[in-house]
Amino acid sequence: MDKNSKIYIAGHSGLVGSALARRLQARGYKNIITISSGNLNLINQKSVDEFFSAQKPEYVFLAAAKVGGILANSTYPAEFIYENIMIGTNVVHAAYKYGAKKLLYLGSSCIYPRLAPQPMREDNLLTSELEPTNEAYAIAKIAVIKLCRYYNQQYGTNFISVMPSNQYGENDNFNMETAHALPMLIRRFHLAKLLQNSDFENIRKDLQKYPLGYGWNSEKIVRQDNDKIARILAILGVYRNKVVVWGNGLVYREFMNSDDLADACVYLMECKDCRDLGEFVNIASGSDILMKELIEMVKKIIEFAGNIEYDTTKPNGMPRKLMDGTKIRDLGWTPKIPLAEGIKRLYEWYAK
Repeated sequence: MDKNSKIYIAGHSGLVGSALARRLQARGYKNIITISSGNLNLINQKSVDEFFSAQKPEYVFLAAAKVGGILANSTYPAEFIYENIMIGTNVVHAAYKYGAKKLLYLGSSCIYPRLAPQPMREDNLLTSELEPTNEAYAIAKIAVIKLCRYYNQQYGTNFISVMPSNQYGENDNFNMETAHALPMLIRRFHLAKLLQNSDFENIRKDLQKYPLGYGWNSEKIVRQDNDKIARILAILGVYRNKVVVWGNGLVYREFMNSDDLADACVYLMECKDCRDLGEFVNIASGSDILMKELIEMVKKIIEFAGNIEYDTTKPNGMPRKLMDGTKIRDLGWTPKIPLAEGIKRLYEWYAK
């Protein structure tokens, strides 16, 4: 890529897409194409074709996806498999059809088998059964990885796929129904801290900024009295003296800040010797953390003085999701943001 290359970021307003935009701008790229989902429906093949025909981007970062945590994946599996397959196939085919020089597709660590050897290497893909709670999403992601591979094989395209570990960072999703683990924990402890301090002014500000999910209407909730708001938060596991979290906390997860992921993606797009990566490459630190330790870390950073209660009737998800980062390190890239520092940054951004 040169500094005037026409670069399209699909999903620019999301967690990863916005980090990609920041990184590209910091690197001096000036011709970045973004368009909102309201103006371009990536699920609609005709709309995507017309957009690529008009814009003809030279480089494509495919970060758009329907994403969510265990609850969202389990509740809406048809939406997750349909929308993610359609987004991927429409954008990949249009990139081929209109001559994009390079495309980078962002997958997910959930593509790996539930009981894959740890750390998970790229060649562990499809070696045993997937985790049932996110199987639909994983199958969609795997399908698009294979699509990129076979377009390269048949048409000689330069489409690469990357598998990041669990992401967090600015512009994360804090919806209590659909958020991933880390933003969910940050919001629960933050609201519990405000509740403990009887700071209903800032609780109302939080509810106006981010939806709760579960069909709750935030505009109606903020007009309720304080006791009613406290009862609603209790339904979601947020109390004055405790926070309720799903599972038993005895599973392991690996996390990476979205700014680190964006740095790795731009690095790979700029790399002229990175064509023969195989089907995909993990973007990972190679270290993980026990969820109980992560939850205690978040509690400490937010300075919540209450207790933690584990709801063991709820699922844990995969027992471990540690990815092998050997391939990306051999290409000369390593992450730079430690987990505790990244969580502090995210909480400061969120609390503003």
